[in-house]
Amino acid sequence: HVQLVESGGGLVQPGGSLRLSCKITGDPYSSNCRAWFRQAPGKEREGVAAFYVGGGSTYYADSVKGRFTISQDNAKNTLYLQMNSLKPEDTAVYYCVRDGGDWNPEVWGQGTQVTVS
Repeated sequence: HVQLVESGGGLVQPGGSLRLSCKITGDPYSSNCRAWFRQAPGKEREGVAAFYVGGGSTYYADSVKGRFTISQDNAKNTLYLQMNSLKPEDTAVYYCVRDGGDWNPEVWGQGTQVTVS
């Protein structure tokens, strides 16, 4: 079965950068969309960035466009989220997900905390 294990979260100052990683196992390489979601305290989970494995297309929430970049290392089957120019409002638990497309998460990782302060 699919397993998603995130790493790379932490505490960073405003304006700083972090790179999140998600090791994916048990998932067919070419059959899915992979995405990052986040959940801030007191808020609902929201889609942040999505990567379509087949064509390499990427999509971003308006709030992170130009600051975050989603990518995948095919050889390592690892999904990344490079986060630059971080803001306090980016503070959240970030989740790697296998997505059914159009922000429809199917399988969730355990999450990694990102704090910008």
